[in-house]
Amino acid sequence: MKILVCISNVPDTTTKIVIGADDKNINTAGIQWIINPWDELALTRALELKDAGKISEVVVANVGTAITEATLRKSLATGADRAIRVNTEPADAWTVASNLSEVVKNEPFDIILCGIESSDHNGSSVGGLLAGMLDLNFISSVSGLDIENEKLTVQREIDGEKEILETQGPVLLVIQKGIAIVPRIPSMRGIMQARTKPLQIVEATSSESMTETVQVTLPPEKGKCKMIDAENAGEVIRLLREEAKVL
Repeated sequence: MKILVCISNVPDTTTKIVIGADDKNINTAGIQWIINPWDELALTRALELKDAGKISEVVVANVGTAITEATLRKSLATGADRAIRVNTEPADAWTVASNLSEVVKNEPFDIILCGIESSDHNGSSVGGLLAGMLDLNFISSVSGLDIENEKLTVQREIDGEKEILETQGPVLLVIQKGIAIVPRIPSMRGIMQARTKPLQIVEATSSESMTETVQVTLPPEKGKCKMIDAENAGEVIRLLREEAKVL
């Protein structure tokens, strides 16, 4: 069985975001790029299944420009067997999903894993769009995955409970936290091996975008903290009513 893990290239979560001059993009100068955390957990679980002899090959794929190759190389260093980069700007979820669908049409996979969202846009759209484009069985919010005799046991988090499902490939699973506990870290040996692992670059079949960015803005600054005397309950009530407007 083969697993495809879809990888997003996102700014490090500690990055200070600066809006670009056009107010429609962020200024990418000096940004440290990382694997999207949900995708990293998906990759970790895929590699655990491979280590257990339940998966024969783990492939990672990304839609992006050359800037994403460092992230793909890290995925290879972590243990993925090979990588595919679709060479286009990931303008929106439609662009990403439509190009990933062509990758899968050219090379079918038994299991496709997508993180539930990316930590930059938080759109939560690519997995569902991709499943629809490929007409695949689709399970969302997956927090557990195991394979036995080519049968997949999938765990989902539902309201206050856990749901256990069984299915078979081909299937697309949208991954959330819980699928793996600690993301796998590349070893020195893995880093050296990644230099010779295949990183295939394919041209995009479509650059069509279904959305337009009108404006990007930072959230408003938080107000200054006001210290109120413990005996002055009336002032606290007034501020909550007139300024915070929560009463």
